[in-house]
Amino acid sequence: MKNRNTKNILVVSFGFLFLFTAYGGLQSLQSSLNYEDGMGVISLSVLYGTIILSSMFLPPIMIKNLGCKWTIFVSMACYISYSFGNLFPGWASLITTSAILGLGGSTLWSAKCTYLTISGNDQAEKENKKGQDVINQYFGIFFLIFQSSAVWGNLMSSLIFRQDSNVAEIPEENLQYCGAALCDENFTTTGNITLPEQNLVNILMGCYIGVGVLAMALIAIFLDNIDGQAAKEFRKNKGSQSFCNTFLATFRLLKDKRQLILIPLTMYSGFEQSFLSGEYTKNYVTCALGIHFVGFVMICFGAVNSLSSYIFGRLAQYTGRTALFCLAAVINLSSVLALLFWRPHPDQLPVFFVFPALWGVADAVWQTQTNALYATLFTKHKEAAFANYRMWESLGFVIAFAYSTFICLSTKLYILIAVLVLSMVTYFWVEYNEYKHPTAQVNAIKLKLASGFLET
Repeated sequence: MKNRNTKNILVVSFGFLFLFTAYGGLQSLQSSLNYEDGMGVISLSVLYGTIILSSMFLPPIMIKNLGCKWTIFVSMACYISYSFGNLFPGWASLITTSAILGLGGSTLWSAKCTYLTISGNDQAEKENKKGQDVINQYFGIFFLIFQSSAVWGNLMSSLIFRQDSNVAEIPEENLQYCGAALCDENFTTTGNITLPEQNLVNILMGCYIGVGVLAMALIAIFLDNIDGQAAKEFRKNKGSQSFCNTFLATFRLLKDKRQLILIPLTMYSGFEQSFLSGEYTKNYVTCALGIHFVGFVMICFGAVNSLSSYIFGRLAQYTGRTALFCLAAVINLSSVLALLFWRPHPDQLPVFFVFPALWGVADAVWQTQTNALYATLFTKHKEAAFANYRMWESLGFVIAFAYSTFICLSTKLYILIAVLVLSMVTYFWVEYNEYKHPTAQVNAIKLKLASGFLET
């Protein structure tokens, strides 16, 4: 059983690694590659807006009907469509494929988190350990492998774009618009962007589509369908009250005050990720160094994030969540304050890699520990809890991308600080409430019976 659970976690992790090698690289390039009229950023807003809408009802229904494995498989196909949209970039193709990806985004992450939680609780029962400790380790393993997708996806774009003959040196006078120095930088830095040759973009999209198809094949062939029997039983009764209960599960969980209080923390995850991929890559890296350096900078982020995710997944059982959340908050706050005053220049090349590295350490905490926190607090309502997680995180993305082209970069940094402070205050309240009234940990057998996942 142990080998089976470990194998399944690795299959899920490598499936996400291949899939997000494509999507992660595309997201990092959107604000620079499709900068005209803010088309790339707007497509990301549509993407995460669709995730919000679909998270309200779609994940519990799909997971209950198809099971985690096939929900992941179908959702991956939605992600691949976005690469096809970027083959022929335009308003119609990007917005349409963004919406399709958004439908798959909510179900993909909810199914993954549910799968890891079921496996973690099952393994904890076998080893007589705390469920939250094993779940933490599984999320750590997952994010160790998954976050390295930022390395491979951006390495692909960097190596391919290095063949470009259109690389132009950025004039010294244009560097004054980089960073948070001037309020009109969002409208003038596009003059510093030199797009790569279209044939190189097409080659990159082809590579991204290829690794996406590989991810789907890996899931279809090697991942165990651990809740397949439960899905069959649900489909037999889908006209009954159980279907209505599943449809409304995401909204019903909002009656739990812990879920409401966790909304700022969950939204902050979207804010901080969107800042790095949308604002830092455009207003610091592309502005001062050129679009060809975006991949290399994001490789640094991905490598540090991947390693930190594994370390924090292991470390959490000794330090507890609170210490790690505080560490991430201090790192992000310090980085944002520094970005307010830093004036990027090509002569300061190492500094461009310092911020993504620090961001990678902090993001590893936000991802592993917030996911594990949800798994611990809402054990009996996993699908609804992770649907809420994805919905509120996506709202953070949408808000950040929506105001991206309308307000000053310095204002965006102050907003990031405000959301971070609010997130930590509400997080401390949740931890205090958990300390006073601990959530009952349901063992694996009871959990399976409650969820309908007990295998015969």
